[in-house]
Amino acid sequence: MVRHNNQLPDNLPQLQNLIKRDPDSYKDEFLQQYQHFLSTLEIFKFTPDEENKSLDELVTFIAQVAQCYPDECIQFPQLLVDLLKNHATTLIPAMRNSFCKALILLRNKNLIPALDLLELFFQLLRCPDKNLRTFLQNHIVTDIKNMNAKHKDMRLNSTLQNFMYSMLKDSNPKAAKMSVDIMIELYKKNIWNDAKTVNVIATVGCFSNVTKVMVASLKFFLGHDQEDANSSDEENDNEPDLKSAMMVNKVNKKTKKRQKQLESIKRQVVKASKKKSKAPAFNFSGIHLIHNPQGMAEGLFKQLQGSNERFEVKLMHLDVISRLIGIHELFLFGYYPYITRFIQPHQRQVTRILQFAAQASHELVPGDIIEPVLKTIANSFITERNASDVMAIGLNAVREICMRCPLAMGEDLLRDLAMYKGYKEKSVMMAARSLITLYREQLPALLHKKDRGRPTEAQAELRRKNYGEIIAHDTIPGAEALLDKAAEIDAGSDDDGDDSDNDGSWVDVSQSEDEGGNEDDDDEDEDDEDDDDEDEDDEEEEDASSDEDGAEEDSKSTKTNQSTTKTNGDVNIKILDKKQAAQELALTRIFTDEDFKRIDMANVKKTVTNARKRPLESEKTEFVKLDNIEMIFKKRKHDKAARLETVQAGRMDREKFGYKDGRKNENCSKTNREKRKRKNFVMMRHKARSKVKKSFKEKQLALRKHLLKQKKMK
Repeated sequence: MVRHNNQLPDNLPQLQNLIKRDPDSYKDEFLQQYQHFLSTLEIFKFTPDEENKSLDELVTFIAQVAQCYPDECIQFPQLLVDLLKNHATTLIPAMRNSFCKALILLRNKNLIPALDLLELFFQLLRCPDKNLRTFLQNHIVTDIKNMNAKHKDMRLNSTLQNFMYSMLKDSNPKAAKMSVDIMIELYKKNIWNDAKTVNVIATVGCFSNVTKVMVASLKFFLGHDQEDANSSDEENDNEPDLKSAMMVNKVNKKTKKRQKQLESIKRQVVKASKKKSKAPAFNFSGIHLIHNPQGMAEGLFKQLQGSNERFEVKLMHLDVISRLIGIHELFLFGYYPYITRFIQPHQRQVTRILQFAAQASHELVPGDIIEPVLKTIANSFITERNASDVMAIGLNAVREICMRCPLAMGEDLLRDLAMYKGYKEKSVMMAARSLITLYREQLPALLHKKDRGRPTEAQAELRRKNYGEIIAHDTIPGAEALLDKAAEIDAGSDDDGDDSDNDGSWVDVSQSEDEGGNEDDDDEDEDDEDDDDEDEDDEEEEDASSDEDGAEEDSKSTKTNQSTTKTNGDVNIKILDKKQAAQELALTRIFTDEDFKRIDMANVKKTVTNARKRPLESEKTEFVKLDNIEMIFKKRKHDKAARLETVQAGRMDREKFGYKDGRKNENCSKTNREKRKRKNFVMMRHKARSKVKKSFKEKQLALRKHLLKQKKMK
């Protein structure tokens, strides 16, 4: 029997292997196949809607070996591009996918320019083939990412961006949706994270006639916090458990396979720990990069008023507009009456609407504009005819709005809401007290005197600001803490390097040139003053030698006095008060990180009293967390004993928990196997020991014992 191993040129995989090994020897066979491809292609153009397996195989073959004959295949990529451009919608999906894969293979071998291929793929997004669109989207993102891996190719990026922006306005909704998805994906991967990309999504995507494109663009500005949280939860679930793996390896039989598995799990744990220890990379929020936020907010609000979209899409509009107003501090006065219509307890997603109202509040909005929103919340939510949870949510929403715009609250309304601090339900009581705590820091004068709490140093320094007023500080607030060593001790620092600060007091000294020559004349002319000065010097020396704390108290008392000037000969000493000394210190010294920590500690101490051992917490963030509005304090209805009683009552008529066998009589005897499970371990130890693998010595002893026993029996 004769075996025909060489089946060239019909066997294309074999020819492909031989060409990659020795291109020069098989050049003629390749040219023969290339001519066959050209002729088959001309025939295929007459019937592009039919499948041609021969053409499919030839395209794959030539794409695999094209790098071996670059001059002969110089027209091959363009032939495939023209074929896809002219017959993209009529080709069979399998043939179209095969041609696209061949072009990607040529792109990986740098036989076709990236720009030409990407432009073609963007046009192919119009094809009614979901699998192809997903495949092309992944390739486009990966290819652009690889091109910008080492350094960003600004010229190529700019050309691709301009082409993609035109695709956003394409008449085909699927192509437009895929284009905006690609842009968002590239922004999230820090490739196209510039202001140009963000503004095109803002101006074109958010105002698109295609609902899917508009929703995707709005979601881009809202972020994907929920998806990120879910992905992090999935990562935690997939993380290997090293402790259990080590325990399994310790108990089970030692094998090489189990040892390799344990080492692999150890490497995974080390890799996961390194990943966690890395600093998280945050994308710069796209909403900050918008060039015209006022125009975008007005356009979205106009689009919202005239749209007939679903309620979820309207909520997205309200959310984006509120974020634009809050972050960029915009003026859109028509937004507040519009959102007031939705503030009702029975309204769907009402807590989110309250969140939007809080996000759209800032200090530059006049209080008269936001005050109707507060009154609507008070009349609809904070009334005793509603449930306690509804009242608590209303009070929380009022607190979040007033945290960003304190002037929106009127004195009468605040005092009415403060009366709920003694309400019978804990959720309402805690929400009202949090509102009182906020205004103790912001505007304590609006509260009733009994609600202002124990006065603190920070409240004494607080001055009510009028609308639009900016308070300019001539020094860093809290810099007085650097003047005292006592503040340094309270901050927990043991630095004793500032010995030349004269206990925190600042002294200006001016001295004449002939200071030493005129001492006798000064003594003769000013006897009385010298006596007084000598007495003061003696007292200061006694105080310094007896106790250093007394000197510190003297320095504190001198700093609190008004600025005075003493003249001793030609030496002028000017003692400054605390405010002047702090201003002088800020002008003449560069503060370190330790100094700023000391200042922060002193500012925190100003808000603390003897009754309040920790500072008030009212941090204002960019976005309002929904948990801050939905946070409800509830008292447990039952203690542990009461809950145990209910549990025991539920077990009264229930069947006995445990294994149920098929015995009709519960008092009948058990099998030997069941009895063996309940036996004492000492009685079963000899059987458990027999299961353990014996050593050679133990086998010898057992055999010897057995032989001796057999010998005695004989």
